[in-house]
Amino acid sequence: MMKKAALSCLVLGGVAALSGCSSIRETRGYITDNVLLATVQPGIDNQRSVEGTLGRPTFESQYGEPTWYYVSSVTGRKPFVRPKIDTHGVLAVKFDEAGNVAAVERSGIEDVVYLRPDGDKTPTLGRERTFLEDLFGNIGQVGGVGGGAGPGGP
Repeated sequence: MMKKAALSCLVLGGVAALSGCSSIRETRGYITDNVLLATVQPGIDNQRSVEGTLGRPTFESQYGEPTWYYVSSVTGRKPFVRPKIDTHGVLAVKFDEAGNVAAVERSGIEDVVYLRPDGDKTPTLGRERTFLEDLFGNIGQVGGVGGGAGPGGP
């Protein structure tokens, strides 16, 4: 009887340890429903009907043609490890000036751009200046004595 209890405790401990190594899945952003996405039709729907069907967008375009973006991601991660994107999707609903749907576009993880920092330096445009050029480069460039109206000036 004692051996059975010890064996069952050992098995339960092993299962608990393995469950700690399992992947944690998280859904972020818009929860995609393919049936609802298929109902949005260019030329038929407008902003009000799209909002009624899909809800408010994740974000809206600020410039150019009015576009609503619905962004969704599913990530998986193991404990103590950075999350990894499993699936990613963006639905872009473009509207014309009258507020009617002009186009519906989908994109996936293949369009995601991964940025990698370049060491401890940020590349910038312009020329490289030495310490002395930085230190003495602005002498004579700012107003000078009596030049211009500043605080307490005329």
